[in-house]
Amino acid sequence: MTQNLIRHTHIISIVGDIIKVNAPGDIGKAGPAARLYDLALIQDPSGLSTLAQVIKIDREQVSLQAFSGSKGFSTRSSVHFLDKPMQVTYSKNILGRIFNGVGKPMDGGAELADDPKVDIDGPTVNPMRRILASKLIRTNIPMIDVFNCLVESQKIPIFSVSGEPYNPFLARIGIQADADIVVFAGLGLIFDDYHFFRKAFEDAGVFARTVMFCNLASDPIVERMLVPDLALAVAEKFAVEEGKRVLVLMTDMTAYADAMKEVGIAMERVPSNRGYMGDLYSKLARRYEKAADFAGAGSVTILTVTTMPGNDITHPVPDNTGYITEGQLYLHDGVIDPFGSLSRLKQHVIGHVTREDHAHIMNAMIRFYAGAKDAEQKQAMAFELSAYDEKLLKFGRLFRQRFMDIEVSLALEEALNLCWETLAECFAAQELLMKQSLIDKYYPHSHQHESLTTE
Repeated sequence: MTQNLIRHTHIISIVGDIIKVNAPGDIGKAGPAARLYDLALIQDPSGLSTLAQVIKIDREQVSLQAFSGSKGFSTRSSVHFLDKPMQVTYSKNILGRIFNGVGKPMDGGAELADDPKVDIDGPTVNPMRRILASKLIRTNIPMIDVFNCLVESQKIPIFSVSGEPYNPFLARIGIQADADIVVFAGLGLIFDDYHFFRKAFEDAGVFARTVMFCNLASDPIVERMLVPDLALAVAEKFAVEEGKRVLVLMTDMTAYADAMKEVGIAMERVPSNRGYMGDLYSKLARRYEKAADFAGAGSVTILTVTTMPGNDITHPVPDNTGYITEGQLYLHDGVIDPFGSLSRLKQHVIGHVTREDHAHIMNAMIRFYAGAKDAEQKQAMAFELSAYDEKLLKFGRLFRQRFMDIEVSLALEEALNLCWETLAECFAAQELLMKQSLIDKYYPHSHQHESLTTE
């Protein structure tokens, strides 16, 4: 008899959202009746039903993860394996739409039941089909474009803590980024944050190029683990088949890791570090490695938020993330920290696809800001300040105001010009210690420097 016509009724246990069933295969054949990550339909005599996913196989015992929870189900339930993995709708009709954690529309629009479907959580891209990252993604945010360039096919997190404006910051990147399509994945969002992202994309007029997959805090935690795979499957299809430059935004990956921890505990798996399972690194890496620039096609770039409980960078989630990704943006106190942030791919675009002075002005600005921080410490400790210290203090104030504020929006060339203007307001040309040819070309000599004097 064909397996997808059989219903299995030997429910062994129901623990949390995990349902374990004895499901032998065909008569005369060893092994279970299902494959890992296949879908199943669970039905209870009371009339309840839910989809579930195979997450563990132990001989003929199959563990299922119920999407909408196991509340109301009993050991009298039956399991019907669908003989296919989880799929998500992929077509041009999904642009401007919002879907939940199992890929169903949650915006009141058409169901799209007849549109094509694609499998989720497929293999990562063959490295031979990738090309070296070398294309800049402009965001019009100076602390990114000038100091830590976002590059196509890059995977990079925003490290932050609860209470910081990382969601508004992520929305601004999605709105202003030079990308063809934005795929947004919300993980455990409170309703206010979900409404904020939706309204922000609509008000900015970019909703027509945006796809949203959202798991709310009130939704089943199991669905939270599917959202990144839904978003990445769609992003990869747009990049490969449509040749689009796709930017994937996710918030918050710590909520995703916490969901994996809860499921692992329900399955009685032995935790590794602070309750997280030993495969945390591989689970995160499998998702992040979907970022790629495809030869002869488009690209997938991944930008996520990773909150650090207690601002602890050694917490398992940010710690493992740092080994996978190509840098990080460190958001704290409402600003992007130039010292804690890093883009390991920026050297592929700075000076190559950007202006010749980019690398030099970037290094000079950070050098002077480091000096400004030292001068501020001297001032706080009541040391006597020199005239040069006063220049550094002025520069530090202007740098925070003009560049570090996450509300600042400037095109890259305008930001580079403002860097020169800021330096000219604070320092004489000979104090910059930069190439004379660049000073002659870009230093605004109309701002003849006037030495600061102290009374």
